Amino acid sequence: MDKPALIVIDAQRAFDGGGMPRHNNPAVWSNIAALLDAWQQASRPIVLVRHDSHEPGSPLAPGTPGNAFVAELDDVEPDLLVTKHVNSAFHGTVDLHGWLTARGIGRIVLAGLTTNHCVETTARVGGNLGYDVVVTIDATGAFSGTDPNGDTLSADHLTRVTVVNLHSGGFASISSTAEVIAAR
Repeated sequence: MDKPALIVIDAQRAFDGGGMPRHNNPAVWSNIAALLDAWQQASRPIVLVRHDSHEPGSPLAPGTPGNAFVAELDDVEPDLLVTKHVNSAFHGTVDLHGWLTARGIGRIVLAGLTTNHCVETTARVGGNLGYDVVVTIDATGAFSGTDPNGDTLSADHLTRVTVVNLHSGGFASISSTAEVIAAR
């Protein structure tokens, strides 16, 4: 457990003005870049996760410009690339749990998009599988959402709800980029 894996989820161009509305965190890419730099310097495992949508017309569909990773990941050589069609990185084309287990990795640090969908789902599944999960909250981004009654909740509100869900549910601890880098 002395080498936590950094898992960067769906850091794709569609979420950076490439077909989807703007997320709530303008610092998300620079914070992810700082985490990646720290992990590369320490020779720690990096997992990149890409959402390959099957929905017709999706800006995240394979072969579309929005499917590509953001520029901040251009020089990153991940130890593992996972592609997925659902929210959890543990349910992708690669057995992430098996890969982590084979390397004796018991702690995972999460960053990416979106806070209340793919990051939260991956954190919940990881927690259920027994991982020590850390969500780097300022290295995530969310979008506003509408409930069944038609009421809109802001992205910041949904981020706070995710923090409460993960923290109070025992799925993950919540940290900032600076805290994660200092503790690595």
